[in-house]
Amino acid sequence: MSKPRRVVIVIFPGVQPLDAIGPAEVFRTASRLHSPGYEVELVATNPGTVQSSTVRLGVDRTLAGCRGPIDTLVVAGGRGTLRAREDKRLISWLRRAAQRSRRVCSVCTGTFVLGAAGLLEGRRATTHWASCDLLAEQYPSATIEPDQIYVNDGDLWTSAGVTAGMDLALALVEEDLGRATALEVARWLVVFVKRPGGQSQFSAQLAAQTAAREPLRELQDWIAGNLAADLSVPALAARAHMSERNFARAFRKELGMTPAAYVETARVEAARIALESTGTPVEVVARSNGFGTVETMRRAFHRRIGVGPADYRARFRSTQAA
Repeated sequence: MSKPRRVVIVIFPGVQPLDAIGPAEVFRTASRLHSPGYEVELVATNPGTVQSSTVRLGVDRTLAGCRGPIDTLVVAGGRGTLRAREDKRLISWLRRAAQRSRRVCSVCTGTFVLGAAGLLEGRRATTHWASCDLLAEQYPSATIEPDQIYVNDGDLWTSAGVTAGMDLALALVEEDLGRATALEVARWLVVFVKRPGGQSQFSAQLAAQTAAREPLRELQDWIAGNLAADLSVPALAARAHMSERNFARAFRKELGMTPAAYVETARVEAARIALESTGTPVEVVARSNGFGTVETMRRAFHRRIGVGPADYRARFRSTQAA
């Protein structure tokens, strides 16, 4: 291809800057490695700069000035989408721009803006894990896939929250320029070219709140430092000086998950970090984090992140070494 592919990223007041800058950096790095690559424009309703959720972003072109064919149209997300999807000028422009784009994409809650423009009708999509239920409620004709890092439905690409926009951009680079280029971009940016598991691995961790009751709060700290200990409900209830029934009820009410699910999640997280950062044999990782056997750890990994421990380590290492 003699000309760079044109990427237009739509931003607005209150945009999450990583939703725009993350994919832009992926495309920029791909261009450096594989000329001519991509030409990226940040586009907004008005000229000048846009105040994101943290910093001001420079606008390359206004909506009115963004004419001609577009290879990849990306709508960023963030708290500003609440107002952006009510912006009639933006939504009208988006409908027209989609017709002259080879593919249309969204990052995080930018999917709601696509929905407001009627671009989700009958399509498969995703968004930030915390907003998937709302997206399904507001756009019932769409099929929402809450555990996916990104979803490709023909010429429509949508991603989960924030950094998942980089996963989506890497997938687009792989489609355009091949896996070798995508792997090289991932290596330079020190990210997975395709991270294992779905976004539930992050939502499960984020959903676990700190308990309000002091015995349970202290127990959480103790669990984290004693993953190889007996963490059954009877043992934990005794340590918290509570009856088993009362302990199980209080734990689930305050932390949003059963004690068994919490313990398994904590063990998987600790094992995941060990597999990423050390060369410790899988058998030792399993024992030291309370799984007992590799098979038990393998089943837990598949439940929590959708991939086995050996495959998880292999994927992590292949990304680092590619």
